[in-house]
Amino acid sequence: MDVHECIRTRRSLRKYKYDQVTRDKLYKVLEAVQWSPSWVNTQVWEVVVVDDPKVKNALQACVPQNNPGRKSVVQAPIILAVCGRVGKSGFYDNKPVTVYGDWVMFDVAIACQNICLAAWAEGLGTLHLGMFDHQKGAEVLGLPEDVLLYELIPLGFPYKEGKAPPRRPIEEFTHNNRFGSRLG
Repeated sequence: MDVHECIRTRRSLRKYKYDQVTRDKLYKVLEAVQWSPSWVNTQVWEVVVVDDPKVKNALQACVPQNNPGRKSVVQAPIILAVCGRVGKSGFYDNKPVTVYGDWVMFDVAIACQNICLAAWAEGLGTLHLGMFDHQKGAEVLGLPEDVLLYELIPLGFPYKEGKAPPRRPIEEFTHNNRFGSRLG
């Protein structure tokens, strides 16, 4: 599958088969993190691979009941807890150099999307899960103070194929030289 097909066909999946993910497939997904771009190559991401049912149950307890992805935390064979080391990305001389301060979330987001695309290329499904108690999740995982938990990504074989939601036309969100001047 080429990258364009992978981007177009990947879906957020909330139901997984109980089949185990092979170590080879897992490492191909983790390699996609390894090669993610980051601010001056700071590589601030940290990934906790969770396959222990007790830890998955503890993480699920961090997810609100009304989150549609809640069940996937225990159903998927693996949860990738994607974290980032704060205070490094977006800094020069120990000072933030953008109006957004720490750039860690941006770098971690790129790694998360790489995870999802690489997983899909390997026949695996994923879900970007961000609505949960991050502090409680960090405690479950034993994270040090300078590492924050940003996202949980269930990883496993899809139970069924997802359907594509509608997308905005390119002409609706692109601008030519100045905002409001449509590209055409």
